[in-house]
Amino acid sequence: MTSIAIIGAGPQMGLAIARTFGAQGFDVALISRNREKLDGLVGKLAADGITAAAFPADVLDRDALTQALKDAAARFGGIDVLEYSPVGSFGVIKLTAPAETEPSHVEFEMNFQLYGAITATQAVLPAMRETGAGTLLYTTGAGSIWPDPRVANVNAAAAALRNWAMNLHKELEGTGIQAAHVGIDSSIGVSVIPGVEAAKPEQIVPLYWDLHTAKRDEAELVFRLDAEGFPRA
Repeated sequence: MTSIAIIGAGPQMGLAIARTFGAQGFDVALISRNREKLDGLVGKLAADGITAAAFPADVLDRDALTQALKDAAARFGGIDVLEYSPVGSFGVIKLTAPAETEPSHVEFEMNFQLYGAITATQAVLPAMRETGAGTLLYTTGAGSIWPDPRVANVNAAAAALRNWAMNLHKELEGTGIQAAHVGIDSSIGVSVIPGVEAAKPEQIVPLYWDLHTAKRDEAELVFRLDAEGFPRA
């Protein structure tokens, strides 16, 4: 049996990723803070014939995140794919321009994006090394690649996660374990930054399946829309 753990699972990208992998026979472990919302996602997946379970944890609580992943591995006999994409910046912290950014403006994002990803990886990577197989996927906005000064503090942490993930890809070369970064150059569902177009989750999720299957040598895939709102080739 194969399984995927989705950290930051929500009703848009998390649900779309769960459905994509679940349709291929994966069991799905859903991890985020809100038990009620997770239970709702479990119900939606069950209606699609996909086995899923909720494991509530806050990515800022490293012990809780580690335990959630251990519980998920025990439930499903291991974690074959880890996908890390929690979203919590907008409405939670002040978004700052570069010259206005103070250390405190970046501290939350570093804990949320980079340190949470490292914690999650440490929880699942040893078992992947033992089996010689696994996939580790880390999602950020494309500001990690092409910075947007309107969200400089978020971009700084996202760039750190991207750098770390791509270095991990290099380190794991030849082990049978794929590590890769997914950059999303769009809003998801609705536009939240002026001038940044919105994409549907279903347009983006093929990148995750490609990295797990056909593009395991790639350290990064980037989703972008063309001028007409279609994914770029």
